[in-house]
Amino acid sequence: MAKVSLSKVEKFYGDTKVVHGVDLEIDDNEFVVLVGPSGCGKSTLLRMIAGLEDISAGTIAIDGRTINELEPKDRDIAMVFQDYALYPHLTVRQNIGFGLEMRKLPKAEIARQVDAAAAILNIGELMERRPRQLSGGQRQRVAMGRAIVRNPKVFLFDEPLSNLDAKLRVQMRTEIKKLHARVRTTMVYVTHDQVEAMTLADRIVVLRSGVIEQIGTPAQVYDRPVSMFVAGFIGAPAMNFLEVAVEGEGARLRLGDGTALAVPEARRAAYRGHSGRKAVLGLRPEHILPGSAERPDGAAFSPPVEVVEPLGSDTLVFFRVGAEEAVARLPPEAPARPGQPMPLLADMGRMHLFDPVSQRVIAP
Repeated sequence: MAKVSLSKVEKFYGDTKVVHGVDLEIDDNEFVVLVGPSGCGKSTLLRMIAGLEDISAGTIAIDGRTINELEPKDRDIAMVFQDYALYPHLTVRQNIGFGLEMRKLPKAEIARQVDAAAAILNIGELMERRPRQLSGGQRQRVAMGRAIVRNPKVFLFDEPLSNLDAKLRVQMRTEIKKLHARVRTTMVYVTHDQVEAMTLADRIVVLRSGVIEQIGTPAQVYDRPVSMFVAGFIGAPAMNFLEVAVEGEGARLRLGDGTALAVPEARRAAYRGHSGRKAVLGLRPEHILPGSAERPDGAAFSPPVEVVEPLGSDTLVFFRVGAEEAVARLPPEAPARPGQPMPLLADMGRMHLFDPVSQRVIAP
């Protein structure tokens, strides 16, 4: 078992508090991704779990054992860094087996474990090369191999793919997913890339300014964000936010250009008490669909198109609603023309409504 528990964890740098009482339970064999913008505290949290940063307050435990005062080498964790941290004068085989040599394991056992890790990561043909002879993706595989042979209770990844190009990042995401399926060890992964978070995680922890904003499966944080911050951070392109007025006992949302969008009857009761107030409508680009000028619909509107970006599999159409900008992800054959109005249809069954002051969701 390798359950990781954080209880009321805080971190100060001088008088500046950067982590604010974080509580988090990570289950055995779970893949948890800490995600958020730069400076949100995600790497600091990871480094506190690893023992590379002191904990200012609170406790961190692995399998029920508090590790606050343990040295990193005594925590039974392995960490994969952003910059690989390989020894340049050692071969791949020597880099992977270095930790085992420090533990004085027999040479035959070291060779067996190193070969097994190399087979998992498909780097057997690289064993006699040195780091300077490897690509970025190969170096990252070697760093992962060095972690695998330690057979730790917990793997920690600190933005391991940020130095790779886009194609390699996709490949390495797949490799890390395969690795978790094979070794079935608890993994904690830090990234600022929401695509990595969505594709890798069993659960995502969204951090903002040292505070956990939301914890949930990828589907939960995508479909049921608790705040405008989460809604805008998860998803690409980002969710559209449009100021609206709630009318008719929650039956309509009035846009800035005067268009009224009908709220599905099943959701009206949740907004009934908010009639007459201002709110923020959240609509993901993929939930804005091509409409029809001939089809009257309570969720239809026809804004002027400003920019069209063909992506092959789909097309991004940028438009303006009153003074606010928005984008729709449409099929490639959508008849969008810059400077012309385009009939669109908001999928109001997938909408989100937020309080403009607290920025928290209204009746999710």
